[in-house]
Amino acid sequence: MLPSERTAGANLALRLPSPVSALVSRLPQFPCSLGLALGLNVILRPLLAPESEEVLRGRVIGIQVEDAGIEVRVQLGPNGFAPLRASVPAEVTFHASAYDFYLMARRLEDPDTLFFNRRLRIEGDTELGLVVKNSLDAIDWQNLPGPLRALVDRGAGFFAWVTGSAAAAHRAGPRTPPASTQR
Repeated sequence: MLPSERTAGANLALRLPSPVSALVSRLPQFPCSLGLALGLNVILRPLLAPESEEVLRGRVIGIQVEDAGIEVRVQLGPNGFAPLRASVPAEVTFHASAYDFYLMARRLEDPDTLFFNRRLRIEGDTELGLVVKNSLDAIDWQNLPGPLRALVDRGAGFFAWVTGSAAAAHRAGPRTPPASTQR
């Protein structure tokens, strides 16, 4: 990442516009948990170290996308990660904006930097939170299968389009929004 990108990300916490947040927050939460579980099974589970898998097994992990009003829960069981309803209490919950989660996924921002800048909050079992963070840090996002990598790469263009942000547009490069959203 270029130094100017790091500075831009550290100084600007992009949030989804209110109309987008209002719409997304009304959507059912369980499909989001299902999507997270499927993604973790495809991307993370094959790469999990046995000792990490042992710590994660049976534990409830929550993610709250604050600006989108999305709260998801997953649990690692014998057949992989399974979605849970938001009513199931999480043992550890990660809180951040959609854009900050995106930055972490793309490794454009370090989770520790976001944590110390108070843009990422971790509540609950600290040890479990560190195991989750370290497991995600072990993923080489550049080696994702083609369709998955393309989906992650398109996220920058989506954030630039939704937020109208120059910082997000800079990260996205000369991309346009998905064809289904253009008029």
